[in-house]
Amino acid sequence: MIELDGDDDVAVLRLAHGPVNALDPELCDAVAARFRDLATGPARAVVLTGSGRAFSAGADLRRLLADGEPYARRFVPALDGLFRSVFELGKPVVAAVNGHAIAGGAVLAAAADAVLMAEGSARIGLPELAVGVPLPRVAVEVVRYAVGDQVARRLITGAATHLPAEARALGLVDDVLPADEVLPAAVDRARTLADSIPADTFAFTKAQLRREALHRMDAAGEEAEATVALWIRRASDGWTARYLESVTRR
Repeated sequence: MIELDGDDDVAVLRLAHGPVNALDPELCDAVAARFRDLATGPARAVVLTGSGRAFSAGADLRRLLADGEPYARRFVPALDGLFRSVFELGKPVVAAVNGHAIAGGAVLAAAADAVLMAEGSARIGLPELAVGVPLPRVAVEVVRYAVGDQVARRLITGAATHLPAEARALGLVDDVLPADEVLPAAVDRARTLADSIPADTFAFTKAQLRREALHRMDAAGEEAEATVALWIRRASDGWTARYLESVTRR
């Protein structure tokens, strides 16, 4: 499900969960637990990447459709925990987007301090509204922090995916590189951040920058239940099933 490589300088955490690293409660919980361990471990920085043709293709919609309400009630909180674990880590985090980063996969990348993406035909974006489900508040705040309010609005309500160059122009990606250079460049970027800034100063400043976003996540309150309710509704009313059928035919 997860592969961890690297050394005491930079930990490389690779998603290895099925053909497209689809997010489910088990993967979300496993990655979040690993990031909690990394917070106190010896690694001074982290690179997060995928395997095969995907960084992560987002939520496992087939399981949502098959299992309905019980699955949605497990998955949405686990997704929040995943995003927060990456967003809050007080060490440099660099996303090496090796392939498709769709929906939750795009949010996961955006939670990092820097995002490098491979050249080519892979896409990144936030089609949740086309799927029929809202982004949880944690995801909204991660995207707002990463690209600003106006671009976040365009990305979320546009419900589209983007090629690497367009994603860079939108600010969702920092650099686009040949595929074989993405992971080494991400490791170098992570090591440079760790080497060039004292660890305690980096952690303090990162917390300062993200404090307002974290406060808004904490204030979501009853909104969390409304979010889950809409995921449950879409699992049963046919909207998400029709979306999945339409993208499968492409």
